[in-house]
Amino acid sequence: MKVLILCTGNSCRSQMAEGFLKSFDPEIEVFSAGTAPSDRLHPKAVEVMNEVGLDLSAHSPQKVDEFLAEAFDFVITVCGHAQENCPVFTGSVKQQLHIGFDDPAEATGTEEDIYAEFRRIRDEIRERFYTFYVENIKS
Repeated sequence: MKVLILCTGNSCRSQMAEGFLKSFDPEIEVFSAGTAPSDRLHPKAVEVMNEVGLDLSAHSPQKVDEFLAEAFDFVITVCGHAQENCPVFTGSVKQQLHIGFDDPAEATGTEEDIYAEFRRIRDEIRERFYTFYVENIKS
């Protein structure tokens, strides 16, 4: 089973989803990428994932072009509210899905408010990707 998770910057949501999906089943090949990757992972994404025992510090944003020659069982977009704002994967894929999340990098307010938003999105990603895993991958 091979899964690619896509967003624009590949610095928060797609990286968190990759981390969770790998933690559910180490046999799954999971990758994440973006159409306009950031220079690095968002530090708060790394911090809130560490809080739940997943270390993303060795990850780095990847450009989706690096994966176009590969075949995937699932390509999942995770951009916000409107699916049409998400990147499109033009490579070989059996099934393309959209599981959208707000962008925690756009959170405003106090540091406490911003961390709360990162944690909320992290927990949503864990829940919705576990549901995806159970319904589509787990035997």
